[in-house]
Amino acid sequence: MNVHEFQAKQLFAQFGIAVPKGKEVKNVGAAEKWAAKLDTPVYVVKAQIHAGGRGKAGGVKLTKNRAEVPGLAKEILGKTLVTHQTGPKGRKVRRLLIEEGAAIAKELYLSLLVDRDSGWPVFIASTEGGMEIEEVAAHSPEKLLKELIDPAVGFQGYNGRNLAFGLGLPAIEPAIVNPFIAMLGNLYRFFMEKNATMVEINPLVVTHDKRLIALDGKVSFDDNSLFKHADVQAFRDLHEEEPLEIEASNNNLNYVKLDGNIGCMVNGAGLAMATMDVIKLAGSEPANFLDVGGGATKETVAAGFRILLKDKKVKGIFINIFGGIVRCERIAHGVIDAAKEVGIKIPVVVRLQGTNAEEGRKLLAESGLNVEVAADLWEAAQKIVALTGKKRKKKEEAA
Repeated sequence: MNVHEFQAKQLFAQFGIAVPKGKEVKNVGAAEKWAAKLDTPVYVVKAQIHAGGRGKAGGVKLTKNRAEVPGLAKEILGKTLVTHQTGPKGRKVRRLLIEEGAAIAKELYLSLLVDRDSGWPVFIASTEGGMEIEEVAAHSPEKLLKELIDPAVGFQGYNGRNLAFGLGLPAIEPAIVNPFIAMLGNLYRFFMEKNATMVEINPLVVTHDKRLIALDGKVSFDDNSLFKHADVQAFRDLHEEEPLEIEASNNNLNYVKLDGNIGCMVNGAGLAMATMDVIKLAGSEPANFLDVGGGATKETVAAGFRILLKDKKVKGIFINIFGGIVRCERIAHGVIDAAKEVGIKIPVVVRLQGTNAEEGRKLLAESGLNVEVAADLWEAAQKIVALTGKKRKKKEEAA
């Protein structure tokens, strides 16, 4: 689960990480009232959406004139921001963060996430704060520092010193080295205690009066741990989530909407990823990631069908099931019952492998439904791509 910048900063403050004085507002009047309370030479008006690149899209405005804050708030509120992370549809701005500016002497980049190779938390830091980290990695990889943290012993002082000296902080300002190390320790404690999966501060600024301030904040949390953190759960903003993904989560399904035309229903995340890859290899694009879980039932299959069919881009459905925990003939019965219940009018290809797969395929073949059956993954992918391709071709000819 992602949270807004103002929410991330609220959590940072609880763990002793300095942030600018600011407040979330939802209307122009509230923006004007809060600005009147801020004693700052620079006022910052920031759009609050779950996406980066807000500044380039016109979602971040600065002014030295407090009287301009209401006008800037009116300009941004209700605007649809399109960034490299929102996709072409963009995100509508419903909230703003009004905060004080900072006298910036130096900008740094800092993040904490899980290293895929070691499975340990890893700090990533750079002197190129304020820039997109992907750009830094692509053009100046030598400016990226990594510091792995052994979870068995936790964050240690030497971890912080490695990063501080790697960033050249003693040369920039010796007085901030110890506060920097202490802040890293607080950030690690926050990461572990709140079960975060990613924390990013970009930029982390050194001010002219020798303070470290998290000028921005992005945090993602492990969905599986949210039951332990009611305060984090309360930060969920359904406006920032895809409606079909919300419906899927309500049905205990793992679903991510994509931009293709072939709906995928698979049991197991690894198999789902492989299924999407093979669809692309066969010449088409997956419309989603949908994992119905190892214990798929008629109810979960029916819920999956309903979600896939609500996506207007879906022109065909590929069901790829490996029968391990649940036998394939039970899956077949679930598919048959769900297909009759939901009423499917687009091509469906089902690939079954595993326990009682042959029996399951026979049940589907004799069901009377317009369902293609396959045993081989590549064969099934080619079938659904051909069926959706023919349908598109007929529509083009009819047009």
